[in-house]
Amino acid sequence: MATRILLVDDDADSLAGLALLLEGWGYQVEQAQDGEEALSKALARRPDLVIADLVMTGMDGLTLASTIGEECPGLSVIILTGHATVDSAVAAMKQGIYDYLTKPVDTRRLRLLIEKAIEKTEIVREVTLLRRQLKEARGLGRLLGTSKPMQEIYRLTEMAAPTNAAVLVSGESGTGKELVARTIHELSPRRKGPFVAVNCSAIPETLLESELFGYEKGAFTGAAERRAGYFELADKGTIFLDEIAEMSPALQAKYLRVLQEGTLRRLGGKGELPVDVRVVAATNKDPVAAVRGGAFREDLFYRLNVFSIAMPPLRLRKEDIPLLIEAFVEEFNAKYDKRVKGVDDAALQRLIRWHWPGNVRELRNAIERAVVGCSGDLVAPDCLPIAPGLPPAEDGEDAVLIRVGTTLDDAEQVLLRRTLASVGNNKTRAAEMLGITPKTLRSKLGRGDGPREA
Repeated sequence: MATRILLVDDDADSLAGLALLLEGWGYQVEQAQDGEEALSKALARRPDLVIADLVMTGMDGLTLASTIGEECPGLSVIILTGHATVDSAVAAMKQGIYDYLTKPVDTRRLRLLIEKAIEKTEIVREVTLLRRQLKEARGLGRLLGTSKPMQEIYRLTEMAAPTNAAVLVSGESGTGKELVARTIHELSPRRKGPFVAVNCSAIPETLLESELFGYEKGAFTGAAERRAGYFELADKGTIFLDEIAEMSPALQAKYLRVLQEGTLRRLGGKGELPVDVRVVAATNKDPVAAVRGGAFREDLFYRLNVFSIAMPPLRLRKEDIPLLIEAFVEEFNAKYDKRVKGVDDAALQRLIRWHWPGNVRELRNAIERAVVGCSGDLVAPDCLPIAPGLPPAEDGEDAVLIRVGTTLDDAEQVLLRRTLASVGNNKTRAAEMLGITPKTLRSKLGRGDGPREA
């Protein structure tokens, strides 16, 4: 079905000429010669886009746009006028106008604006539909859960997705920060473009700059050919930078420049390359504390913190655990060709009572192991990777005891080493439980000399 555009202009010749142009581009055009007629047609036929003249007899373009915004939320309006002033442009934007063009119209720019405006309208309609479905559905996009903390995450995600604004996602390891980033991308006008995920803590500092920005042939030993970096690969799409606070301050400054200017320079390159990338960054640190501690540049923090989304740990949304279990059982049944129907009551109670230091990622791993090892229709307690009889954290049996007067450094070392011991010296797993990166864990361990436990 052809896209429907409502044209509004009290100049009959201009109206007819523009209608002919848009019909030539394949659009279905409806015409109105004043604001009142346009409003009536917009309410009755719900077009995909409205293009209106600013100055008209009776209801002008701004009043029409404001009324349409109230009666038809999400419907984009483009204003055309031969009476361009800074004041009228600012007023148009305050009314929620999608964009503003002066006459005579640049047809190439008009065509591009129409495509972008219609794409935005489609996104808003999709998000509106998803919002209605949330009352009965299990989540939003790739996110699962019906708890109050997750409802707030959905609200923020829906607000951020249709925009091009940077987003900063914080939260403990395993809470689903990348899932939020992917959901934002998939609900955005960039969804047809690439989604590039980069774990900044997993790439050695010496390589991170060339990985992000690319390099020219001969830029360093081993650079046998030109290579595009992650930012170039994400052009016209979204880049997700996980653990951004692990970047050095110097590299953060170069990254900030890309955000501000929309250009980058490959390592060893002489020229600037334009990039059109939407950025979602994440950290498992408290961003404000990281700024105070010097790990996160303050100017970069404010540039990224246009939208701030703090992911709740699983222990604060335990009512979502049965829903997550159901989804993971279904996933691993398909992956391993199993026929597990779910978990029995005793296993469910144990899973709910556990404190989940590794959050949703830990729960997912636990269910995967349980499904693989389950021989019956239901997962029983002895199928779970959690040791039989192990109490929840609040029972105190898994606590670390530290004498009053122990220095903070020694207390930290005790906690680090006890956590490592509890997971068989698996540093990656211990780092997840502690909410830090493996790199940070190794650094902290290197500063200690093995203090005695209290």
